Amino acid sequence: LESSLLTQPWASVRFGESTFLAKACFRDTGYILLISDLSSVWYESADDETVGQRSKELNKRLTVHVSSFLNHLCNLMCPLLAGQPGATTAFSCHRSPSGLRLHVKSELSGLPFYWDFHCCPAPLEMVFRHLVRPLIQMNLALQCQVKELISLLLQKDAEIEDYRESGATLSRDRLRTEPFQEERFQQNFMAE
Repeated sequence: LESSLLTQPWASVRFGESTFLAKACFRDTGYILLISDLSSVWYESADDETVGQRSKELNKRLTVHVSSFLNHLCNLMCPLLAGQPGATTAFSCHRSPSGLRLHVKSELSGLPFYWDFHCCPAPLEMVFRHLVRPLIQMNLALQCQVKELISLLLQKDAEIEDYRESGATLSRDRLRTEPFQEERFQQNFMAE
């Protein structure tokens, strides 16, 4: 499950007044949830046995197979992670020194459905693998892309200058641009 979680994108989710980044992976045999407020990272990994036991505690009137519970949880969480939470689903969270509890209230087969994700602090290796390393790699990739775009702009300016020196003129004056100034661009970028 955790290796599948690596391929899932982070999504911004809101519970009450708090905004989090979250990602999850659901299978017929369990799930893993990773959630962060960018100062702490919590996770829960639950197998089908844990899901079955918790579902009996929280939903005494529901008797369905564990895979159906997992499928329903996936159907509740995936729209939330896609930015489209269901209208009949309510999410709330409670932080404590020992972790974060995410409470879900919905319906399943016309009956009330409750679920609690019991998230504990994520180990440093998990935080590094899912948050820090991807952010650093993306930062490096964006820096390379900016360098390539700056180089391309400088080449285009040189090409335009060559056309001007050869006597070429613009057919529409509104298309005229100022030469790119890398230093000013970097200063404005840093100021923003």
